[in-house]
Amino acid sequence: MLKLALLDDYARVALKSADWSVLKGKAEITVFDRHLSEDEAAALLRPFDVLCTIRERMSIPRSLFQHLPNLKLVTIIGMSLPNLDLAAATEHGVIVAHSNFANPIFANIASATPELTWGLMIATVRHLGVEMRLMREGGWQSTVGSILAGRTLGLLGLGRIGKRMAAYGRAFGMNVIAWSQNLTEETAASVGARRVEKDDLFRQADVLSIHLVLSDRTRGLVTGRELALMKPDAYLINTSRGPIVVEADLLDALRSGRIAGAGIDVFDDEPPAADHPFRTMDNVVVTPHLGYVTHETMTAFYTDTLDAVVAFANGAPIRVANPAVLEHPKQRSAR
Repeated sequence: MLKLALLDDYARVALKSADWSVLKGKAEITVFDRHLSEDEAAALLRPFDVLCTIRERMSIPRSLFQHLPNLKLVTIIGMSLPNLDLAAATEHGVIVAHSNFANPIFANIASATPELTWGLMIATVRHLGVEMRLMREGGWQSTVGSILAGRTLGLLGLGRIGKRMAAYGRAFGMNVIAWSQNLTEETAASVGARRVEKDDLFRQADVLSIHLVLSDRTRGLVTGRELALMKPDAYLINTSRGPIVVEADLLDALRSGRIAGAGIDVFDDEPPAADHPFRTMDNVVVTPHLGYVTHETMTAFYTDTLDAVVAFANGAPIRVANPAVLEHPKQRSAR
């Protein structure tokens, strides 16, 4: 009987999002509905054979693998998990099973993040966070928002999500400009955007929305220098990854009024501390990394995860991110 842990199920939807009954008699399932620190994880997860993760919610470094002697399988959503030490997994005989994006269940979830981004953008430029709080406290209207039509939407990144954002911008009557390291004028024009240089993106945008993958070359890409180029009545939206923006520099820009406000869905550390400044600033709208979190997306994620666990439990072929692990004594003895 496998001991299986479903990690970071904040909204308590894991057991509803896939038919886990197919593991009856093969696995004992435990749901963890809160984030575990590494010390907590080392103690609480020690008995488990299988850990099922959701995106980057749980970090699994080498130091954690050392405390999980029974662990044989970790499932991840995507082809890799930036905060999982794949070499350490291999050395400890732990299979890392990645997603099967050829599965049709993934076909209809591409709109989740851009739709959330657009909602966050409207909430930010119309100060919905402050106004909702005041209404709940018995107050009334206190701010004046901005119209998006006729304004300039700057897209830092024009990939899959950025292209959808360009379409939304055009539908709202916005002028769309974009920049990324490899973006060409032709690619930008094909989605109704205009390619500009990086500094011009920050200078011209009334709303600047970030849509880059976190990597060595994008980490810390937006610093105080770039924020200082922005208009004082401009807004920054980040639904990509927190570390793309130097958080301390963004806090300085917001506190000093160098930019008007920000909509933030992602953070350097998730969840952020209870006393994190973003939680209480009136010119910031914050959401708890909701970009991909929809019923449709979570169904796709957990169905794909379940497929991998079932294959592992049945000794069937599995999608392995670290194939060398199959020669580890722990995996050979399991087979």
